[in-house]
Amino acid sequence: MKPQVIFVLGGPGAGKGTQCSKIVEQAFNYTHLSAGDLLRAERGREGSEFGQLIDNYIKEGKIVPVEITISLLRQSMAETMTKDQTKNCFLIDGFPRNEDNLQGWNRHMEGKADVKFVLFFDCSNEVCIDRCLERGKSSGRTDDNRESLEKRIQTYLNSTRPIIEQYQKHGKVYTIDASRSVDELFTGISKIQNSPS
Repeated sequence: MKPQVIFVLGGPGAGKGTQCSKIVEQAFNYTHLSAGDLLRAERGREGSEFGQLIDNYIKEGKIVPVEITISLLRQSMAETMTKDQTKNCFLIDGFPRNEDNLQGWNRHMEGKADVKFVLFFDCSNEVCIDRCLERGKSSGRTDDNRESLEKRIQTYLNSTRPIIEQYQKHGKVYTIDASRSVDELFTGISKIQNSPS
């Protein structure tokens, strides 16, 4: 069975991770894979050959080379499906972040996974920054500070938004108003979750 994938995209702090966790609680066959979390875990893993490289990219607010990210995503999907064959639906959060990511996915995953659609969390830059600064008080994330956030938002606007627009041309984007509260946001997602395009 091939993995069934929904790409979850939006600016930093748009609520992607929080909402993915809520979807997984409600829909047992979904697994949430955060590209950022996988990279941060790999960065901290003892003996990782990519740890320092990932660290440098994350601190600069830049996008990690696609081969590393896809390798981590593929490994996680394979492990999940090996443990439980009914778990073949994946919410991939924070990927593809740019054209290079998308080309890399198409190159390495063509015919190996089906992308159903993009779930786009649309939110103003100000709301994103405020949420991340608030999260930074307790998250321990080195990139939840204003300087990194401004770089991350520029990267998102210049690199990720064009990817969302490409999928929109094919009618494969569901847009969610991510400025709403956690519960209102989830209600909006629940309505589309059962009717992917």
